[in-house]
Amino acid sequence: MKRMQLTGIALLLMTGIPVISMAQDKVEADIGADLVSGYIWRGQDLGNVSIQPSASVSYKGFSLSGWGSVGLDKEDTKEFDLTLGYSTGGFSVSVTDYWFDGGPEYFHYGAHNTSHVFEAQVGYDFGPLAVNWYTNFAGADGVKANGDRAYSSYFSIAAPFKLGGLDWSAEIGATPWETSFYNNGASGFEVSNICLGASKEIKITDSYSLPVFAQAIWNPATEGAYFVFGISF
Repeated sequence: MKRMQLTGIALLLMTGIPVISMAQDKVEADIGADLVSGYIWRGQDLGNVSIQPSASVSYKGFSLSGWGSVGLDKEDTKEFDLTLGYSTGGFSVSVTDYWFDGGPEYFHYGAHNTSHVFEAQVGYDFGPLAVNWYTNFAGADGVKANGDRAYSSYFSIAAPFKLGGLDWSAEIGATPWETSFYNNGASGFEVSNICLGASKEIKITDSYSLPVFAQAIWNPATEGAYFVFGISF
């Protein structure tokens, strides 16, 4: 439900946009963690200062990744997400299982007794422009005013660019229809995320640089505005 992959390597990962990748001939794995000043996901405020670890393994375009978030404020929600994906060229597709505490425990998957949200993603990165669509298809999804499942969805368009020696990304995201899942209850089409972010690497030694990033985020639907800073390890 609350994924925001923050890495200083590329701002596209900050906005949840798959990076163009070619199928590799050997298994590749990675682990990392981000320390962020605030947890903002698709224009929504989901927590304060947080540590967000991640791990992934990939082979021939297929990938399996885990991601989590733990806030320093004890009242912040803890989160654990698993994503199975496939990418080739600029095309990507994935399914994510989002889970967060505060409700039914992890192994509860009942239609009306679960804290899991299952989301499907499809997207294409054209290089100068990346487009992604996300839809919840099962789990603790939002509802419409009449109580029906909303199949809550979100789509985004993002463009990377370089300016002043930094890597930048500009993104706009919106909800296409009514749902209680986004923006404290989206009544229909709503622009919920306007984001401008930048990243750079600070040289620490001859062999190590520390990636850092910053984002300015506006949510016109909730009239929220945020500025986030993060460090990747």
